[in-house]
Amino acid sequence: MRHILCLFLFLCGLFPLYGAETTQDYATKCDTNNIKLEKMATWRDEYRINTQNATLYAAPNEQCKLDATLPIDTKLKVLGKVGNYYSVTYTHNKQTLQGYIDAQNASLSSIDFNFYFTLVCMVAILLLGRFIIERVKVLKDYNIPEPVVGGVITAVVILLIYKTLQLEFKFDTSLSEPLMLAFFASIGLSADFSSLKKGGKMLVIFLIIIVGALFLQNIVGVGISYIMGVDPLLGMLGGSITMSGGHGTGAAWAKVFEADPYNFSAATGVAMACATFGLVMGGLIGGPVARFLIKRHNLKLPDVEHNNNDDNVHGFETPTKERLITPISFIESLALIAACLLIGKVLEDVMKDVAPGLNLPTFVYCLFTGVVLRNALSILNIHQVFDREVSVLGNVSLSLFLAFAMMTLNLWQLLALALPLVVILISQAVLMILYAVFVTFRFCGRDYDAAVLAAGHCGFGLGATPTAMVNMQTVTSHYGPSHMAFIIVPLCGAFFIDIINAIVIKDVLLFLF
Repeated sequence: MRHILCLFLFLCGLFPLYGAETTQDYATKCDTNNIKLEKMATWRDEYRINTQNATLYAAPNEQCKLDATLPIDTKLKVLGKVGNYYSVTYTHNKQTLQGYIDAQNASLSSIDFNFYFTLVCMVAILLLGRFIIERVKVLKDYNIPEPVVGGVITAVVILLIYKTLQLEFKFDTSLSEPLMLAFFASIGLSADFSSLKKGGKMLVIFLIIIVGALFLQNIVGVGISYIMGVDPLLGMLGGSITMSGGHGTGAAWAKVFEADPYNFSAATGVAMACATFGLVMGGLIGGPVARFLIKRHNLKLPDVEHNNNDDNVHGFETPTKERLITPISFIESLALIAACLLIGKVLEDVMKDVAPGLNLPTFVYCLFTGVVLRNALSILNIHQVFDREVSVLGNVSLSLFLAFAMMTLNLWQLLALALPLVVILISQAVLMILYAVFVTFRFCGRDYDAAVLAAGHCGFGLGATPTAMVNMQTVTSHYGPSHMAFIIVPLCGAFFIDIINAIVIKDVLLFLF
């Protein structure tokens, strides 16, 4: 009897003790103070919820469920892993909150590439583009740049990965702006005002013609945007920014449109798509336009023997001529470009205080600095700028910058804009053909030089200065030289058009907004 009584008393006291132990265990299991996280690498710490209403936990334990759940596609920052749970932060109602989720309910959403991997990717894109262009004749014939070819292929691959795996690639952006500014600084350093005397009256006429084309391109682009009910910034990017500005100017202004107060997130993708179309179309229509004008007006052609007149041959007419680049001269040219970047940035800051309403992009100040520096050094007989070397540095900067811009395209953002873009770009091509035939040719003298100028205008009016050069070289190789065209087009296409275009774009933006 005594043993039965002791057992009864023990059992009676057991249940309270058991209940108290359970409460204590729960508190211990949901305590996060002593949790040791397995750190997540920063290049793969961005995840998303891949299931409907994923359960949120206060601690990495099944018993620590919270009332809150996370809907599918919620963006997460993973701080670390504990067993089968991720420690995450997420944004809710503009507040950053923290919790734990089951690792099976989240999947990697983006991969961040550091500076070194980004640089390798940029160079790889250029090499890929070169490899393909050497084997595809049509790309070589129409002078499609290596970064555009390699970049488009890379962007398509990234698009397929995004669509199938919902995985984005993010690249380090620290090189992007310096490369872009270095390119525009090299353009400024290549602008020698002594060449203006050779251009004379025709240079002024051609500049006026260019201004008219710039305004018309923006009117067409913005007008179609309003008619089709899309953002007018789409029309601006499909206007003179990319048609006459090319990839470099398009990417530069795209950065402006992606920031406040415009917040047009698809700007870079739109700019690259428009500039690529313009580059191809500019190379396609330039030669046929010149041949049409020559045959239609039965123009007098230059004598073939003039091809051997070396006294009047412009540098662009002898592209195979080379000069030795030495380490000392390379450093001198690099120093000039670096000075342009520094002074350009300082000028931008000063102008923001002096004229807040002007708000020109940084590349305009760098380009302007290059022009002043080049001609001041020449007039004072201090230093002669090594044009070929500056050109090499500028082209390398542009190629790397375009490679970065192309590989960071979000092509999925362009899908909803496809129809308006097609309408705008086809309209711009038709406009350029008509403008070259009825305006450029007519007001530049209605002669053979005017026909070559029309071909060049088609090149940089839709694409870029290199396309204009190729157009004119193709025409002159068949019909004879045009020294005037090779003096005027490089000056206008490589320098004046960027300055004038920036002013025109700013005026149109002020009118629209």
